[in-house]
Amino acid sequence: MSFTSNRPEDLLIDAARRGDVATLQQLIDEKIDLNLQNGKGFTALIVAAYDDQREATRLLLEAGADPNVQDASGNSALMGVSFKGYPEVARLLIQHGADLNQQNGNGGTALMFATLFGRHNMVPVLLEAGADTTLRDVRGLTARDLALQQGNDVALELLPQ
Repeated sequence: MSFTSNRPEDLLIDAARRGDVATLQQLIDEKIDLNLQNGKGFTALIVAAYDDQREATRLLLEAGADPNVQDASGNSALMGVSFKGYPEVARLLIQHGADLNQQNGNGGTALMFATLFGRHNMVPVLLEAGADTTLRDVRGLTARDLALQQGNDVALELLPQ
């Protein structure tokens, strides 16, 4: 499948999805806006992080991509990697200023995603970095409440009471 769009955001996001750091570097050298969003609100960083493209994620962050841009649903790159379970990418995002407590349109946080979807490798990473366990989603539930609701005993052991 070839990619034929000439729209800058499509070129950037496609390169990020493929982990094509050479193309990303070329676009960075051409001074492309790294925070361009497609129709779903995805940025190159959100896509690279979500697809576990570590080198592409690192390059984008070091070039100044904003780790706190939210897509059309209000999800950030850190929320995406917390859903997928990529602790190395999460650490990169956190080191570059990702907001641990940013909430999406439903009030969900990265910690809530990790807890809700059983990404036990993510919970300690987020807690050690300072994620707030008292935040509530639009239903009034905390990450601990979500763990209880899911019967997620491992997360319950990791989360403070």
